[in-house]
Amino acid sequence: MPISKRAAAEFFGTFWLVFGGCGSALLAAAFPNVGIGLLGVSLAFGLTVLSMAYAIGHISGCHLNPAVSIGLVAAKRFPAGELLHYIAAQVLGAIAGAGTLLVIASGKSGFDVSAGFASNGFAEHSPGAYSMAACLTAEVVLTFFFLIIILGATDRRAPAGFAPIAIGLGLTLIHLVGIPVTNLSVNPARSTGTAIFVGGWALEQLWLFWVAPIVGAAIAGVVYPAIAEESEAPGAAAAAASR
Repeated sequence: MPISKRAAAEFFGTFWLVFGGCGSALLAAAFPNVGIGLLGVSLAFGLTVLSMAYAIGHISGCHLNPAVSIGLVAAKRFPAGELLHYIAAQVLGAIAGAGTLLVIASGKSGFDVSAGFASNGFAEHSPGAYSMAACLTAEVVLTFFFLIIILGATDRRAPAGFAPIAIGLGLTLIHLVGIPVTNLSVNPARSTGTAIFVGGWALEQLWLFWVAPIVGAAIAGVVYPAIAEESEAPGAAAAAASR
């Protein structure tokens, strides 16, 4: 599959993740009387990944996340030479998804993008006012386990066809834990997409939501093959994710 087509799939997949996940937080979480709340937003993020894994997993591997791509490179599941193409497509897809969401959300009287726009933050911008150290730790640990789930579910020895379900539910659980801490990122593209439109503090704190997920993912990319005694050629993850 040409890199251009795989990058296009990553663009649309990441668009869907940001539009569906952040959209649920902005438009539906506190909707009068029938708001979906924390559980609903967490499930929405999981469903975006699950649905896209079945839709584009056989095309691009459905990374939708620079940290995932980097973790797969560290695990020797994805060729390093294609990493920048994927990251660029993911970040652009996230910005496009957030931009589309902004057009919709701003159609309601009283909407104020500076209120947060589902952006990730720490300290005074953490939903639960958690410290920078706590938020950094949470993002590293949660991304680490997200990658462990991805690497295990897409292992050639794992049951075929169930990887998207395990990954989607894993992301749901991660959001249930992490939303009160940072609004949960584990995805630099997702964080960038909303921060671009909020500006100010969101851009100033964006560094954490690149550094922490990448560190957690890279560690997982080394740890999983070590404990699983795995030896797999670069590029195999793209095929595995579609099983």
